[in-house]
Amino acid sequence: MKTLVSVLLACAAATVTVQAQANADLAKAKNCMGCHALDKKVIGPAFRDVAAKYGAQKDAQARLVASITKGSTGTWGPMAMPPNAVSNDEAQTLAKWVLAQK
Repeated sequence: MKTLVSVLLACAAATVTVQAQANADLAKAKNCMGCHALDKKVIGPAFRDVAAKYGAQKDAQARLVASITKGSTGTWGPMAMPPNAVSNDEAQTLAKWVLAQK
């Protein structure tokens, strides 16, 4: 029984790692990393700062999806975030991933 639990936990951990990497790859593919980084401000805020600011808010994912798809102005200073050419599913995935970067 212990072996089965250990195997299941290892599989779950591997799945989470693969998903996190896939989402990081999506952020790179959609050019998010041209303006953002995980832990430091580039042109836009660090993803960890975004997660810290919005993570506890009930509508955090929806707000980030709107910013990703429609762009935003004045949220993090004078530099505007342009709208991005992503599908709704991609925007949802990216928003969820950003919010997990605590």
